[in-house]
Amino acid sequence: MDRLLVVALGGNAFARKGEGLSSQWRSVRIAAEAVAGLVEKGYRVVVTHGNGPQVGALLEWMYRASRSPGEPLSMDVAVAMTQGWLGYMLQQAIGNALEERGRPRRVAALVTQVLVSRSDPAFREPSKPIGPYYARDEAERLARETGWVFRPDPRGGYRRVVPSPRPASVVELEAVRTLLEAGYVVIAAGGGGVPVVRSRAWLHGVEAVVDKDYASSLLAQALGAQALLILTDVPYVYRNYGRPGQKPLERLTASEARRLLEEGEFPPGSMGPKVEAAVEFVEARARAGCMDCYAAIGRLEDAALVAEGERGTRILPG
Repeated sequence: MDRLLVVALGGNAFARKGEGLSSQWRSVRIAAEAVAGLVEKGYRVVVTHGNGPQVGALLEWMYRASRSPGEPLSMDVAVAMTQGWLGYMLQQAIGNALEERGRPRRVAALVTQVLVSRSDPAFREPSKPIGPYYARDEAERLARETGWVFRPDPRGGYRRVVPSPRPASVVELEAVRTLLEAGYVVIAAGGGGVPVVRSRAWLHGVEAVVDKDYASSLLAQALGAQALLILTDVPYVYRNYGRPGQKPLERLTASEARRLLEEGEFPPGSMGPKVEAAVEFVEARARAGCMDCYAAIGRLEDAALVAEGERGTRILPG
């Protein structure tokens, strides 16, 4: 079997609640060591990453600094900028980790677009959290000043929410394949990819942020990956998360996970997209005949153990 992994790194794993963005280098180096370790074990690796805290912070910085309020930074350009920001950090750190292991520095970060539908209902119902956490009064003040929409976050505080349409295809898929075949670790679909729509032969960006978990699942399916690893800032998927009787889930079949999703066990703005993306990957690969394919969700620091099935929540066909 082709030992190809798509490793999705959560934006919140890079910039934790209550920490500054300078803490990203520490988390990036942890991620880089994990990726280099997987390469050393014979895996081919595609790395994707979230950008929720970073893209929101960038939009806020530009808003505060702008002298032309009528011309704000568009979200598609902000996503592309954060792809470069985090792609550079990952590319450098993974390359360093590979060289330390005596391996060639073959890492490439690819600015990636994803095609979305103009008619996606997400454009009418903002739901994707981005940016830092705010106290209620600060969120209310920014909402009045900017028209931004804020919602309570499961981790506490308030965060801005924006439209998050489902990705339909990865525009640069063949470029990812070509780089993989040349022996590169590929960093792609950063922040879920830059959201674009098609007008005849033209593509152009739209005001949205695509969920990186859905984009990672779609990319992993299209590449025929063996596994999708979703690494975040919690060690497991839990039942009754944050409530009495909280219980880590170590193994789930796709059908069990889908049932829990339908019962509302996993919040839509937090763990829900991760579990749904994992289930969609496992189900699609099983339909393609890969009964050894799996998805796993766990903590960034535990990446190697998550890949080996010793930590995190593993979702299997069935």
